[in-house]
Amino acid sequence: MATTTTTSTGAASYADCVAALRTSLSFLESSVSTLGTGVADFPRLVNVLKSVRHYELIPQPTLVAAEASLRDEIGPAITTLLDRADAHIARVERRIDALKARAELQQGRLLHSSSPSSASSGKRKPGGGSASGSGGASSERIAVEAKLKARQKEALQYSVERLELEVLQKERELKKRLDVAA
Repeated sequence: MATTTTTSTGAASYADCVAALRTSLSFLESSVSTLGTGVADFPRLVNVLKSVRHYELIPQPTLVAAEASLRDEIGPAITTLLDRADAHIARVERRIDALKARAELQQGRLLHSSSPSSASSGKRKPGGGSASGSGGASSERIAVEAKLKARQKEALQYSVERLELEVLQKERELKKRLDVAA
């Protein structure tokens, strides 16, 4: 009888071990299936994480050094281009003023030319009287030329004022650039 109770307790303990082993096996199968579903997306995640590496952050000192280097390289070229553009604008404005003055002169000559002799005298320089023109025509011509000179003087005064304003504007821009660079 003692052997039967030992075998029955041994069999019961073996049965308990087998039951525990089966329970562990079912937990293990459940864990493997959970891991399988979790790992199934890894190839896509590898590609996503590879593309993220292109957008890594740059340290602040490196960024500041790159900006300073770029400013040093491009700054003189930009200044040169701005100076060229300003010079070209000034040339074009002077040309416009000269063309306006010439147009006013031509308009004055057309208004006051009533005969071919006065038209030919209009081409001569002021103060160099005309042989066929009368004293009244030359005084009218002198009056027109005086008006033209007055207009030219006004245009030149305007140009001087405009250039002074441009100089002030350039000085302000230069101060701003120096403040930004400092």
